Amino acid sequence: MPKPIGLQLYTLREQAKADFLGVLRKVAETGYVAVEFAGLHGQTPQQVRAWLDDLGLVACSAHMGLTTKDNLQQQVDAAAALGFQTIVGGWKREDWDSLDGIRRAAEAWQHAAELLKPHGLSAAYHNHWWEMKQFYSETQPTKRGAVVMLEPKNPKYGLEIFAEAAPAVGLQIDVYWACNFGKVDAPALVKKWAKRAPLLHLKDGPLVEGQPHTAVGAGKMDIPAVVAAADKKVLKWLIVELDSCATDMTQAAVDSYTYLTGKKLAQGKR
Repeated sequence: MPKPIGLQLYTLREQAKADFLGVLRKVAETGYVAVEFAGLHGQTPQQVRAWLDDLGLVACSAHMGLTTKDNLQQQVDAAAALGFQTIVGGWKREDWDSLDGIRRAAEAWQHAAELLKPHGLSAAYHNHWWEMKQFYSETQPTKRGAVVMLEPKNPKYGLEIFAEAAPAVGLQIDVYWACNFGKVDAPALVKKWAKRAPLLHLKDGPLVEGQPHTAVGAGKMDIPAVVAAADKKVLKWLIVELDSCATDMTQAAVDSYTYLTGKKLAQGKR
């Protein structure tokens, strides 16, 4: 059975600024099962939840940034109101150029996951291409508090080093960025880390840095292979996200849905 399909609303961020409810209505009409939030455009979680309920949508997750003791209650309350269990975010780009920087990211995200766990919530890290730099090291594993830093003897991507060092953190693998413009075998990466990846971000494009994305299925990504590489017991959601397109973004979101459900790679409502 294919996994349900959601849309990361960052895809339609410009449209949502003008008419957030209209965007949600279009997403529901297209057949998407869920949305992933990247801000609420000035609305309260309670208001947005009412809209979701009326439209038959659910919230699969939300990009809210790193959880700290200062914003924990706010995030817990928003998750309860909107009905999701996974908080997703990233980390500053410059720290992915060194093992020390990756260690800082891992420590911060491990702590975030530990803060969220008592509330029934989980943390997941969303990658870009800069986490896909390779590192070499003969250094033995070191431990700092609850974080074990496994510095590989063999080459590993920064994202992998991070994942080993922050075992409580899930992965939201963005398969297009993970591919790093053709330098990385994305299906192999997804398969290797499938037990840690309950969410996949599906996007597509020409695999050329600086060029806009395409609708999923219209670019050079092997989307069927990526989906097949996931662990069907662990994977919960397939989430379409497009950062930019040379075509209309709303149409690209519709075309992505049509491709994924038409190929029976994802389960929608239409």
